[in-house]
Amino acid sequence: MIHLASNSPSRALLLKNFNIPFIQKAPHYDEEIITTTNAKDFAYLASKGKLEAAIKEFGLTTPLLTADSVVLAHDGSLLRKPKDSTDAKRILELQSGSTMAIISAMHYKTKNFYLSDVSATYYEFFPYDEADLEAYLKSGEWQGKAGGCMVEGFCKKYIKQVHGNESTAMGLNVERLLGWLRY
Repeated sequence: MIHLASNSPSRALLLKNFNIPFIQKAPHYDEEIITTTNAKDFAYLASKGKLEAAIKEFGLTTPLLTADSVVLAHDGSLLRKPKDSTDAKRILELQSGSTMAIISAMHYKTKNFYLSDVSATYYEFFPYDEADLEAYLKSGEWQGKAGGCMVEGFCKKYIKQVHGNESTAMGLNVERLLGWLRY
């Protein structure tokens, strides 16, 4: 049994789909304190900060797993979680008909083992249908999502090409984690 120190439904779904037993409770951590504009650094620092907060808040009686994701747009801009629907629209329009990378970092720690990983999955999208985009924005499903994007949801039908693991794009490279769970 591991402790998924994240509120992400996508990460919980991934663990369920891979038959990894877990409990889910996130620590209190404010990723807004991170000021870097480097996508890999941001994901790493946010996930590491969550790990440190989880150890402080919950201890290390069960193996801890933290993760964070961010989107890197084709123009090099860092696309974090949208602040409101206007920001979500701006972010999603940057992705429409374009390429992007979803960077996910994870930290897995037991009393005797520590794994840190930063992975990326690259997507090329067809242009988004304007009416479909508006309906997605109204749904609010973009809230709390890095880049406002759900490759397993709204964005799925617009994927032209993908390079990398879908699990990384969903917020946790489970394939990388699997080999280390016995530690």
